[in-house]
Amino acid sequence: MIIVTGGAGFIGSNIVRGLNARGIDDILIVDDLTDGHKFRNIADLKIADYLDKDDFRSRIADGGAKAFASVDAVFHQGACSDTTEWDGRFMLDNNYECSKELMGWCAARKAPFLYASSAAVYGGVQGFAEDPACEAPINVYGYSKWLFDNHVRRHAGDLPMQVVGLRYFNVYGPREQHKGAMASVAYHLDGQVRETRTARLFEGSHGYGDGQQRRDFVHVDDAVAVNLFFLDNPALSGIYNCGTGKSQTFNDVALSVIEWHGGGSLEYIPFPEHLEGAYQAFTEADLTKLRDAGCDVAFRSVEDGVSAYLDALHGRNA
Repeated sequence: MIIVTGGAGFIGSNIVRGLNARGIDDILIVDDLTDGHKFRNIADLKIADYLDKDDFRSRIADGGAKAFASVDAVFHQGACSDTTEWDGRFMLDNNYECSKELMGWCAARKAPFLYASSAAVYGGVQGFAEDPACEAPINVYGYSKWLFDNHVRRHAGDLPMQVVGLRYFNVYGPREQHKGAMASVAYHLDGQVRETRTARLFEGSHGYGDGQQRRDFVHVDDAVAVNLFFLDNPALSGIYNCGTGKSQTFNDVALSVIEWHGGGSLEYIPFPEHLEGAYQAFTEADLTKLRDAGCDVAFRSVEDGVSAYLDALHGRNA
């Protein structure tokens, strides 16, 4: 059995889809379906079972290494990913304590543990290598991910199984519609252009011109491919960036959406005051460590990725 926490979420459900494509369906999805709309992410997937996250958490605490008969790997994607959430107790329990408990349970079973970290650990620092010198989170979400990465680092020499943390950059693609404000800019721009024929971006900030802020945008299928690479290479452990290695502007995303729709215009809105000091205006994954590990996933550009995403979102791939 393979366990996918956050399996009804964005990246988690796409990992399940990737496993299904390999003929793997002995999968336990763990999630919180308080927002029942997320069921749509897993309605077309083949799984063995579903379990609520609180039930799962209590079972691994009570059952220890005996809970669940056989586990081949755990993809731990479950977390609060809202970068605007400032309830630190909630965030650290969901993203830090839960992760520690699950990693300890995997260690007792020697089950591979592949978990979601985030490029938010880098904050406003201009270097994006997997090095503590480059890490300075600027919100509590980034801090929760940074804290667990450091927990993994401290215990790396004592862990009897594969442990891989993937620092996701700006992931976009199918099955993110439930994320609301936290859905990708490509998703939001698509809705804007469909409704008003106008894509709206932030005005210039942080020394960048209008819409010129730059991020490393990565299609979710490429993020899944990186996860599956590590599943196939259980001797590899560590913390790795998961991005394209090439930043592109928000304008690039907007223009790709407009081109897909066959026309539209761009409009710039004032940069929100509440994001001052808590916003990454530039990210770009350093892929040296990932490539040195032998991962040769060919990441697609914004232009190719957005086109493929909108094809899937609007049924052109059906």
